[in-house]
Amino acid sequence: MTGLTRARWAGMTTDLGAASLGRRAFVGYVIGGTTLVAAADLVPAPAHAVPGTPQPAEAYDLNDMLTEAAMPTANLITVTVHEDGTASFELPRMEVGQGVTTSTAMLIAEELDIPLAKVRVTLADARPELVWNQLTGGSNTTISTYTPIRVAAAVAKGALLEAAAVQLGDTVANLVARGGVVQAPDGRSVTYGELARAAASRTTRRVDVRLKDAADFRVVGTGQPRIDARDAVTGRKRYATDLQVDGALPTMVCRAPTLNGTPTRLRNQRQVLAMPGVTDVALVDTGVAVRAETFGQCIDAVRAMDVDWADGPVAGESDKDIVAELRAAEQPLPPLPDNPLAETVELDVVFYFRSNSAMDTNSAIADVRDGKAEIWSGLKSPITAQERIAEELGLSPDAVTVHVVQGGGSFGRRLFFDGALEAAKVSQAMGKPVKLMWHRADDARVGRAHPMATSRVRAVHAGGEVLAFQQAHTSVETDYRHGLGELMSSMAADLPAGLGNQGFAQTVFALTQEVPYDFGAISQSLVETDDRFNTGSMRNIYSPDVRAAGELAVDQLAAAMGTDPYEFRRAQLRNDRVRAVLDKVAEVGRWGRPMPAGTAQGIAIHKEYKGTSACLVEIDCRPRQTERDIPHGVGGPRVTKVVFAVDVGLVVNPRGLEAQMQGGINDGIALALTSSLHLRDGHFLEASWDNYFYTRQWNTPPEVEVVVMPSDSDQPGGAGEAGVAATFAAVACAYARAVGEVPTYFPVNHRDPLRFRPKPTVPPIPQSPTNGLKKTW
Repeated sequence: MTGLTRARWAGMTTDLGAASLGRRAFVGYVIGGTTLVAAADLVPAPAHAVPGTPQPAEAYDLNDMLTEAAMPTANLITVTVHEDGTASFELPRMEVGQGVTTSTAMLIAEELDIPLAKVRVTLADARPELVWNQLTGGSNTTISTYTPIRVAAAVAKGALLEAAAVQLGDTVANLVARGGVVQAPDGRSVTYGELARAAASRTTRRVDVRLKDAADFRVVGTGQPRIDARDAVTGRKRYATDLQVDGALPTMVCRAPTLNGTPTRLRNQRQVLAMPGVTDVALVDTGVAVRAETFGQCIDAVRAMDVDWADGPVAGESDKDIVAELRAAEQPLPPLPDNPLAETVELDVVFYFRSNSAMDTNSAIADVRDGKAEIWSGLKSPITAQERIAEELGLSPDAVTVHVVQGGGSFGRRLFFDGALEAAKVSQAMGKPVKLMWHRADDARVGRAHPMATSRVRAVHAGGEVLAFQQAHTSVETDYRHGLGELMSSMAADLPAGLGNQGFAQTVFALTQEVPYDFGAISQSLVETDDRFNTGSMRNIYSPDVRAAGELAVDQLAAAMGTDPYEFRRAQLRNDRVRAVLDKVAEVGRWGRPMPAGTAQGIAIHKEYKGTSACLVEIDCRPRQTERDIPHGVGGPRVTKVVFAVDVGLVVNPRGLEAQMQGGINDGIALALTSSLHLRDGHFLEASWDNYFYTRQWNTPPEVEVVVMPSDSDQPGGAGEAGVAATFAAVACAYARAVGEVPTYFPVNHRDPLRFRPKPTVPPIPQSPTNGLKKTW
């Protein structure tokens, strides 16, 4: 480490607690070495007692838990200043298109007072010493890293100023740092690059540091383009399958015709090995792997395989079987006191399986040889991945190196490391490095799915008041076996009979779900059952389904009381920030304007992750829309307008926040109208994006407006998932009003005749097209 300056996050001097993170006085350390290293030590916040409020998440939520878990190791992240005047930072979170590398670079540029273009942000390898501080999820990245990154940068700036004071023969107080240059009152100056080596300290020393006041921000709060945008649109951005690792040849896996089936024998191994380009074949627990010179040759080999399979655990079962199983697992809603004057509103909704597949397929490179393993993959829990892979391979964790690669999307799927673990097993079995890629069919059929669920709501009202609001959510198990980002909690989640995983599920549900209305006695409960499916925390976890069912019930309550849905919500909300976003979308979207028959407006709210959001949509359910002829696609009702208002407190990058909301809006529309997996005879029918109907261009609203609400908060809230739940709920409410009937399942087209021809399960993947241009229009 020569010719550079490094700085680390430090803790606060006094009054430490989750609520006090907005204070600007901190303690840091300049770390001893040949270069400047600044660090800080954040003492863990005191334990919180959940107060007796209606719901736990109002007092202490999932982000509080994740942020406090990260505090003890926050001093281990560093900002480095190089001799060329640039700054670099290894972000212990994963970039999957949400823009965290850009917002992180903005924080560093702000506190260091250097141009954004001079900040380089890369992704950190798995670092077990970070424990719970390397998990990307729960919209927590900006919340938990906001202060540590700023302090590390500020400590580095302070050290640079001290070195400049020596060189310029002046006091730190008289110097001005801006644009990567330190200037004295007489005009003499010195650059950060020239100071980088001089600012280094031979010993670690404690320093005080004060962060910028928000009034002085020049970068934070301004709309900035993504720092990786040019690479993304020009094809230079590198994902796992773009990496060139010596000896790592393309590899794919032939999979069972039923979900999670296992191979028992490859009947024609000799013939497969004789195929052009094929170098190796190996049986692993997930299928039969083939390594070849090209992926096209891998596809040909997979399609040629004659494999004996043991059926998977859901062989022969279909959607209706899982719905029946969920119904059997439902618990009765709590009894309510008899009230002869009260009336009841009830709702019962089914949410079908949905795919967690991202545009970038599950993939990884693995080199497992000579008692060591090296892995490259897009990973949101790289420490767990490293430790689990070591366990599976029979190696010690320090013999496994895991490199985190940027991913093209996640939807929560990359919290798991299925591709990385599979690649490691295949490489070990073959004794050679492999570049494993899942086919699109693999992603949809055996990848992570959002669990099927039912949500029942019962609300009791009398005399114009809601006396009770009860919601019972029953779901196929959501897999939390990635833990909090390391092996110990991962093993706890993997306790027998789902006991550990159930504990995680109940905790996450309690710390994310709330009903922000004055609805009397409020209760929300979760029951999870059936661990046979590959599931994961799809974007926003429980909230989209819970919120959609809840907001549909709110519309029904408003109708039962003869009240406008917007006015009813406004009168019942107990949070001013939620009321403000609701008022904003009603104003901008012209709530209540006359609409033609077969069209309608819908409005909904959501509160989570220290933020609030509201959405107003307009939908067209008239035949001229629903009967559109879409080649190789599905039309159906179309959302024609969306107004979305979001308040996430302090906004680092408004442009990035707006983009996040636009993505969440399309997610919500898909969940409501078109996006689901069909389970038939033990496997999912969908096998590609061409028959998994996420929101397409012809279903995207032609009119979308995102309003970022002003805030006087000095702390950011979570934004990564904020756009989904309110949009889903608003579309559901609009659809119900347009068709005059409350849906009982989502997406609303799931039980329609299939609009695609299911691809075969044997062979498990289709032939690569040779006439791709003819398939465009």
